[in-house]
Amino acid sequence: MTVVERREVALVDLLDRLLAGGVVITGDITLRIADVDLVRIDLNALISSVNEQVPSPWRSPL
Repeated sequence: MTVVERREVALVDLLDRLLAGGVVITGDITLRIADVDLVRIDLNALISSVNEQVPSPWRSPL
């Protein structure tokens, strides 16, 4: 058996790693009472950084 080293990661470092690679968040929430759907929320989000290799989809007019 090998021992896995435990590392502490700062929140800023974690956020930097996630933004560098990009994160996709998806989910569905349904509020239902007595088998009647009252509220439904669908979430689709893409979070990533923008640089020269990955340009912004909203280009500013020059």
